[in-house]
Amino acid sequence: MSERSAILVSVHGPDKPGISAGLMDVLGQTDAEIYDMEQIVVRGRLTLNILIGVDGDGDTVSQLLLFGWKSDLHVDFEPVETTPTPSRPIAAVTVLGTRIGPDDFGAIARAIADSNGNIERIYRLSRYPAVSYELLVAIEDLDSMRTALVSATADRPIDLAIQRDGLERRSRRLVVLDVDSTLIQNEVIDLLAHEAGAGEEVAAITESAMRGEMDFEESLRKRVSKLEGVDEAAMARVASSIEITPGARTFIRTLKRMGLKTAIVSAGFTRFADGLAEQLGIDYSLSNTLDIQNGVLTGRLAGELVDGPRKAQFLREVAQAEGISTGQVVAVGDGANDLHMLAEAGLGIAFNAKPIVKDNADTAVSVPYLDAILFLMGVKRDHVEAADAADPEFDQSPLLDVPGTPPA
Repeated sequence: MSERSAILVSVHGPDKPGISAGLMDVLGQTDAEIYDMEQIVVRGRLTLNILIGVDGDGDTVSQLLLFGWKSDLHVDFEPVETTPTPSRPIAAVTVLGTRIGPDDFGAIARAIADSNGNIERIYRLSRYPAVSYELLVAIEDLDSMRTALVSATADRPIDLAIQRDGLERRSRRLVVLDVDSTLIQNEVIDLLAHEAGAGEEVAAITESAMRGEMDFEESLRKRVSKLEGVDEAAMARVASSIEITPGARTFIRTLKRMGLKTAIVSAGFTRFADGLAEQLGIDYSLSNTLDIQNGVLTGRLAGELVDGPRKAQFLREVAQAEGISTGQVVAVGDGANDLHMLAEAGLGIAFNAKPIVKDNADTAVSVPYLDAILFLMGVKRDHVEAADAADPEFDQSPLLDVPGTPPA
C-alpha cells in the first residue's frame, strides 16, 4: 500500500441530521483513516473539520465532493504534513460582562497574540444575567499573557479569569463564601447599628475597615461596642430585612447538584450566618458571636475572633475535613479581610469588591449576580436552566435569577 497523504477536510453549510453519518460512510467506503476531528454548530450553520489519511488515487476527495454537492454543503481540502502539530499548554480565558463588544474581543485577541498565544476555541457560556465566553488558548508563558490581558482590559467594563486548563481546574470540590456584601447584599453590622441609632458612625468605620485602612480587630470591636442595648426584637427585624444577593440560590443549588461542598465564613455574626446556612443548605458556617445577656447585646464579642487569617484557616480546615487540596477550593469575597482566604484558594474571586481586593485576587466579578461565578468555573447557563427545568422541586423564588427574558 502506498504511503497515505494527510488532508484537512473542511465542511461548511446548513446543519441537519445525518451529515456526520454520511461523511463517515464516504470515508469508510474509500478506506480513509481519521486522524482528528472537530465540529461546531452556530445558529444552525455547521463547521466540521476532519483530518484524514488517504491513498493517492483521489477517490476519497471525489466522493466527498459528490457528497457535499448532494447535501448542499461546501467542502474544502488542504494537504497538510503528516507530522502531528506540537502541542502547547492550554489556558482557559473566561470573559464576563453585561456586554462584550468587538472592540473588547479585539483587545483580548491582540493581547493573546502579542504574548505568542493562539486561540484554539471560543464558545459562549451564557447570555444572561451576564454575557460570558470561554477561550481556550495555547500558550507557553501564562504569566506574560496574564499581564498583557490585564493591561489591555483595565479600562473596559469586562472581567477576565485566566486559568491553566487541567485536572485541578476541572476538579473544584469546595466553594467558600464571605457573607456580608457577597452572599447577601447587606452589611449586617450596619443594620444592627441602625437599630442602635449609630448607623452613620458604624457605616463609616465599616467602609474604612473594608478598604484596609485600619486594623480589623480594632474596627470590629469598636463597631460592636456601638450595638450595646439592641434587643431580640431589633435583631429579629434585622434578620427579616437581609437581602440575599441575586443568583445566590441558583449558585448554591447548582454547586450542590455538581457534588461540591459549600461553606460560609464571616466577620459578621453567628445568629445571622447560621440562619442563612440552614436556609440555603450550606454545609459549613463560621462567624463571630455577639455576647447577649438577658436578651440584649452587651456591645462585646463572645468566643474566638473571626478575622482575615481565621477565614483562611477555616478554608484549610474544611478542605482537610473533605479530604481535598486547597487548590480545589474556590473562595469568594469582597473586603480586605477576605484577602487571606482568596490567596489560600486555588481560585480566589473578588466579588464586586474594594479596589485593594480586586488588585490582589486571581480574578474579579463586577456584575451583581452571584451565579455568574459559575461561568468562571466553566459551567454553561444552558446546563443550569436544563437542570432546574427537570427538577420537580425547583424553587421558583424571584431571587434566583434576574427578571426578564434573555436576549436573542
